[in-house]
Amino acid sequence: MLIGEAQLQQRVQELGRQIARDYADHEPVVVGVLRGVVVFLADLLRAMPELRCEVDFLAISSYGSGAGVVRIEKDLERSIEGRHVLLVEDIVDTGLTLRFILRNLETRRPASLAVCTLLDKPAHRLVTLPLRYIGFSIGDVFVVGYGLDLDQRYRNLRDIWVIDPPD
Repeated sequence: MLIGEAQLQQRVQELGRQIARDYADHEPVVVGVLRGVVVFLADLLRAMPELRCEVDFLAISSYGSGAGVVRIEKDLERSIEGRHVLLVEDIVDTGLTLRFILRNLETRRPASLAVCTLLDKPAHRLVTLPLRYIGFSIGDVFVVGYGLDLDQRYRNLRDIWVIDPPD
C-alpha cells in the first residue's frame, strides 16, 4: 500500500478547503477527466460544499507512446468561455495528454484555467505543466486503486497500491 484511505481523505479535505477559498468569489466549472478521476472528484466535491460550481467531464483516449495521438472521446457539454475552469486529473505522468487537454481548453477562452491532480509523477514528466493543486507526489511506480486502474480493474480499492506494471 502506498497511500491509505485515511491519508487520502485527509489530503482531499485539505485540497477542498484550499480550492473553496481560492474560488470563493467565482463559480468555477470543475472538469473531470474520465474515468480514473471519478472517485477523487466525488470526494473533492464533497470536501467543498460551500463552493458553488458546475461539474462537467471530458473523456480522452491516447494511442502510441511518446508523442502519440490524443483524441477527445467525450467533450464538455457546456461552453467554458469566460468561465473559471478547474481541470481535475487522477494522475499526471508524462504530461503529454494533459498538455493536449490544456491547449484544447485554452482555445475555448476560459477566464482562468487551473489544474488539480491527485497524483503527480514528476519522474516521467516530458513537458512543463502548471499544476496548481497536487494531492501527492509519487515516485516511478505503477499504482492502482481510488479510481486508478489496470485494464479497468482495481478502481474500487479504497487505498492506492503499487503493483508490478504490465509487460
